Amino acid sequence: MLPQWIIEKKRDGAELSSAEIRDFIAGYTKGDIPDYQMSALAMAIYFTGMTPRETADLTLAMMESGKVIDPDVIPGRKVDKHSTGGTLDKLESIKNYRVGLSESEFFQTLEKCGCSMIGQTAEIAPADKKLYALRDVTATVPSIPLIVSSIMSKKMAEGIDALVLDVKCGSGAFMQNIENARALAKGLVDTGKAMGKKVTALITDMNQPLGRTVGNALEVQESLDILNGKGPADARGL
Repeated sequence: MLPQWIIEKKRDGAELSSAEIRDFIAGYTKGDIPDYQMSALAMAIYFTGMTPRETADLTLAMMESGKVIDPDVIPGRKVDKHSTGGTLDKLESIKNYRVGLSESEFFQTLEKCGCSMIGQTAEIAPADKKLYALRDVTATVPSIPLIVSSIMSKKMAEGIDALVLDVKCGSGAFMQNIENARALAKGLVDTGKAMGKKVTALITDMNQPLGRTVGNALEVQESLDILNGKGPADARGL
């Protein structure tokens, strides 16, 4: 099927098949489908949405665009977390902390510490990296199916067994009302379960700041203080 036929089908509100989604994302990743056609499909998805099955298929196609990590060499259940509010920018403010680990460094850290936090690599879900840059300049970022597939394609590529999601809601969050936050949380959980993973989501309030500091390094230091029983009493109470 020609790319324009798939765009037309989604534009008119029809449900795309698994093969149509897979072939379109594969073609876009390889460069056979140009940015302008991917932009058109993203806009069609923005306006007409996707079914849970379509969203899961889009997530799978984006995950399979790159390498899928196999962490079975490490014993035990592999569990990850994701926050829609961001984490890595704060971690990078810690002296000598690197989020750009190689796969071997990632495994070594897991074996030694039992925990490792890294950023997206060039090998993980390259379709997501290309598509997100495109969504950013075509006003299609706030689409729940596209948000879900972006987040979950990277998480599923890690080879995890389970995932805990922190979905932010409020004036300081991307999802500013509870209805949209719940819709996003449900989309994330449903997609993870459709891909055979145990997934749960918490909706947390971002209507007011916590703590007394502003800035990544200062906020990290304040978090350490709180973990050590110091810092603001209200934040310690949480």
